Amino acid sequence: MHTRKHHQTRAGAARPNAERHGVAQLQAAEVPDARVAVIASTFNAAIVERLVDGALGVLTGHGIDPANILLLQVPGAWELPQAAQRIAAAGNWQAIVALGCVIRGETSHYEVIVNESARGLMQVALDRGIPVANGVLACHDEEQALARAGGGEGNKGAEAAEAALEMLGILRAAAV
Repeated sequence: MHTRKHHQTRAGAARPNAERHGVAQLQAAEVPDARVAVIASTFNAAIVERLVDGALGVLTGHGIDPANILLLQVPGAWELPQAAQRIAAAGNWQAIVALGCVIRGETSHYEVIVNESARGLMQVALDRGIPVANGVLACHDEEQALARAGGGEGNKGAEAAEAALEMLGILRAAAV
């Protein structure tokens, strides 16, 4: 399985192959002045709260002033894209971190929610040109969700916040 923790590069780290081949390497810049919206589902609240803690820890750990962070709660993963679209359209936020948790049930409804939420979040990113990090867990059971929300599998909320900041830095650097 491919996860962000297996990536060899992080913000500011050059890729060795680019250097070896004389190719210009665009690197993510630090973005402590960023204004970031975190949208969190209230469904499976105990798990999502752990994702939010991870995301907020990363954002403030990168020097982002808490006054430049918006935390917005929505009912579920299904509502994340609509909230992201409204936030992006307002133009006040430079990156969005969407957090939620969908646990497989007895029907295929789980797949519809996860897939359409992801599709909607990606559409907002493409339409608005800002990073929209998808931190929605899609898990088979609560144990797996807890492992990915600060347990043995790390904190996917923190990883989503890292990805949003990294992309914001890359997009800023690419605009020059």
